[in-house]
Amino acid sequence: MIDLLIHYIAPLMFLGLIFFMVIGYPAAFSLAAVGLFFGFIAIELGLIAPDFMGNLTYQLFSVVSNELLLAIPFFTFMGVILERSGLAEDLLEGFGQLFGGMRGGLSYAVILVGAVLGAITGTVAASVIAMGLISLPIMMRYGYNVRHATGVIAASGTITQLIPPSLVLIVLADQLQRSPGDMYIGATGASIVQVLLFMGWVFILSIIKPDYVPALPPEARTLRGWPLIAKCARGMIPSLALIFIVLGTIFMGLATPTEAGAMGVVGAMLLAWFNGRLKWKLIYQGMDSTMRLTAMVVWILLGARVFSLVFQGVGGGHWLEEMLTGLPGGVVGFLIFVNIFIFILAFFLDFFEIAFIVIPLLAPVAEALGINLIWFGVMICANMQTSFMHPPFGFALFYLRGIAPRATVLTKDIYLGAIPWLCLQLILVGLLIAFPEMVTYFLDTDVVQNLDNFEVPGAPGSSGDGLSAPPAFDLNAAPKF
Repeated sequence: MIDLLIHYIAPLMFLGLIFFMVIGYPAAFSLAAVGLFFGFIAIELGLIAPDFMGNLTYQLFSVVSNELLLAIPFFTFMGVILERSGLAEDLLEGFGQLFGGMRGGLSYAVILVGAVLGAITGTVAASVIAMGLISLPIMMRYGYNVRHATGVIAASGTITQLIPPSLVLIVLADQLQRSPGDMYIGATGASIVQVLLFMGWVFILSIIKPDYVPALPPEARTLRGWPLIAKCARGMIPSLALIFIVLGTIFMGLATPTEAGAMGVVGAMLLAWFNGRLKWKLIYQGMDSTMRLTAMVVWILLGARVFSLVFQGVGGGHWLEEMLTGLPGGVVGFLIFVNIFIFILAFFLDFFEIAFIVIPLLAPVAEALGINLIWFGVMICANMQTSFMHPPFGFALFYLRGIAPRATVLTKDIYLGAIPWLCLQLILVGLLIAFPEMVTYFLDTDVVQNLDNFEVPGAPGSSGDGLSAPPAFDLNAAPKF
């Protein structure tokens, strides 16, 4: 019995974590409790030395001293300020007037505004709530199908996850130990393709179901000529300025994500002041939302470090590596498994929990298989978008349910309306696997992602000398056990 426990302690740790997560116990405390419990068991079984747990001090300190994570409160605060600054109203009204004469014009406007807000705020909640409050009543008033209207609003809000300066990309860059700037550059092409996919679906719908997405009547298109140009410019010029402040400085190497986030906060407050909405109440709301989200992220990350330390110490990394590299199909088999696994986890966990728990376990295996981690991170980010759109657990659907009128918009309509857009997100994941150049083309590194001629190191007939993925932290510096 003892020998069996020693042999299977790593998978037992993983199963124990899944059990606590499924029953709904908070992720941060589940991670820490499972890690400490199995750490004491491992010490009693002689798998690790008692002094090994002393590494926990350094792991936890590395979390609270990580300057990159400061970008999270900056971008969160900026998103909350911009949500109430009037920027979304100006953009939606301008684009709505511009595309209103076309079938699906309001849908195109929502998608484009979602992309612009995503490139500024980096938070899904801000985008979904802002666009839901502004555009949903208008779309309902002019005869848009309710399921399509709720679906396009929720999906356009989730574009924020993939478009830089997404909080998810910052977290993934930290967990994959890669440059956030490279992650942003790699995600740019994928986010453009996603916007085109969404707009392509609206175009198809306007042909096969024109009554779902009617054009605005002439009396609703009140702006033409120079007034229309002025209205679009009023929304776009501040947006482009903020995009340059946040993204341009990062891409040009002038600022880190943390520094760019700080400048973005100043820009957001100036924009709110320009629109006459910078009040103490707004600042307090922004600080309150930022505090709550940041505290949640830090606690989850602390718990994840406790779990990861013990998991690596008992050989969990090697267990995962042997299991995943032995899957049929080599790299393709690994990618299919990972995407299905994360798609299922997204029903129960949010993207922070997936990023902090699962990514550190998968990254060494992906690197050992020769997969570029920037491309891997962007693919995972595209997959994790589904966590916001999964009926009935998607957070974007919860946000929309909270602001949509219950008399005219049923919960069933919100759930069913999300399904086509969820399928489009999965199509994007497939395109990223089939065409990795969508991510790697603009990167400086010379990356070859040939899935057809890929050779697994250490496999029969290969030139490699076996798989030896580096652990998440330096166990060689730890006491021997």
